[in-house]
Amino acid sequence: MPPTQTDSETSHSITEQAIYRDLPAAQTWVLLISIAIVALCGIVYELIIGTVSSYLMGNSVYQFSLTIGFFMFSMGIGSYLSKFIANRLVQNFIYVEMTLAVVGGICSISLFLTFPFTATLYTAVMFAFILTIGTLVGLEIPLLTRILSAAAGTRKSIANVMSLDYIGALIGSVAFPLLLLPSLGLVASSFAIGLINIFIAFLNIVWLRNHLKNPRRLIILTGAIFILLAGLTLMGSRLTAFAQHHLYFDEIIWQKHTPYQNLVVTRDIPLRDLRLFIDGNLQFSQRDEYRYHESLVHPLMNWTSVPVEQVLVLGGGDGLAVRELLKYPNIKNIDLVDIDPAMTNLGKHFAPLVKINKGSLSDPKVHIHNQDAFVYINKTSVRYDRIILDFPDPHNEAISKLYSVEFFSMLSHHMSDDAALITQSSSPFFSRRTFWSIKETLAAVFPETSSFHVTIPSFGDWGFHIASTKKGGGLIGLPSDLKFLSQERFAAAQVFGRDVEQVGNPIINSIFEPKLYQIYLDDLLNGPLATKQYQTN
Repeated sequence: MPPTQTDSETSHSITEQAIYRDLPAAQTWVLLISIAIVALCGIVYELIIGTVSSYLMGNSVYQFSLTIGFFMFSMGIGSYLSKFIANRLVQNFIYVEMTLAVVGGICSISLFLTFPFTATLYTAVMFAFILTIGTLVGLEIPLLTRILSAAAGTRKSIANVMSLDYIGALIGSVAFPLLLLPSLGLVASSFAIGLINIFIAFLNIVWLRNHLKNPRRLIILTGAIFILLAGLTLMGSRLTAFAQHHLYFDEIIWQKHTPYQNLVVTRDIPLRDLRLFIDGNLQFSQRDEYRYHESLVHPLMNWTSVPVEQVLVLGGGDGLAVRELLKYPNIKNIDLVDIDPAMTNLGKHFAPLVKINKGSLSDPKVHIHNQDAFVYINKTSVRYDRIILDFPDPHNEAISKLYSVEFFSMLSHHMSDDAALITQSSSPFFSRRTFWSIKETLAAVFPETSSFHVTIPSFGDWGFHIASTKKGGGLIGLPSDLKFLSQERFAAAQVFGRDVEQVGNPIINSIFEPKLYQIYLDDLLNGPLATKQYQTN
């Protein structure tokens, strides 16, 4: 009777146990170390892909959820496929490590280079990397577990493997934001982790060479991959610059990955245009930023005739809003709160930007606080006459909380009796429901709100809301030396056309029900169609 498949599998299992039963202690330790490093590399690749996608596509919660979910799914596929590897477990593990070193090493630069083409292509490449890397990581742990089980028994080996797997994942998840990202950046980090993978492959070749077929060939292949990744790591800054030049039309003159965001400054010399991008999104253009910042500051400062002495600016680390505030000599104190010290250092010390903001952040009236706005407003005892919210659009859950009813309520408790605040509120044309939902959220806290919108060539139609602690506020006048804004222009800005006026029932955004960022993303994705569906519903 010919042997059945079950007989064949049993035979392979017995042979496998015989091969690894007498594994020396040194070789066992190499395998255990490999488990921790494998987990470390796997979690870092996952974080790199999630971070790149958050920078390029926005909505970090959504991007990390997709990355983690499909990565875990593909690890399950890898674990399932491992059962079809019947022998030469060490050699197959080394092949997996080599493949992972190459694929994982190039994932970051590949994503950056793919993004400028189409969102569909980027998404396809992103999922290809997630599924491939996840499958390879899923293959590794079962292979190592089977080797160790033959040497030390199933119960002990599984306990060791799972413990070291979790420890490695912890180290990787902590090292990425604290060490790798700030010191190497996204592109060089993926190359560096690939080097770690190839080092583990080399370590196993040296220590377990008696279990390998033609170890010399494996060493040569490992060496070639090591040289490739080492060279790419050394060229990390150049490759990053190359990738970024694919994302921006103008010359990049300054860039920095911070624990909070990706900052890029570009310059167009013929047009004398300096631009700041945060996570790939334009924050200002030198050619027309005055329109935005005059609209952000001067209506608020002239909303009532009450003298303004204490001003709070949340965001605005570029110093451009503060530049406009310093035109009012009666102001005694300006507190600028921006969570990222790299941003405020840029506004204070980067010469091209200092020239534009006229050195505003070095003025003795200005006090910079690098804190989360939530944390600062809970700790401060100052009561402000004016508050300026110059935050990015609510494109993710973290920023959405800064447009919540809870945050606005916190601000109201730190405002004087006849105070007012203003917030940039995105575009009433491109993100119409978002714009009016921000007003509805403000109206849930403040007795009076007022809305206006202006045209900023770099952004299009852009909107603002003013909220007051007392009713009866209004514009009493504007400085005569402004480049753009006048009383007549402001009066026109308070009129909304039929395609941008309020529709339906805007939501009140809450940190307990953070719906605003979902609406914002839907607005951008569907444009006027989203508004039409909203009216129908």
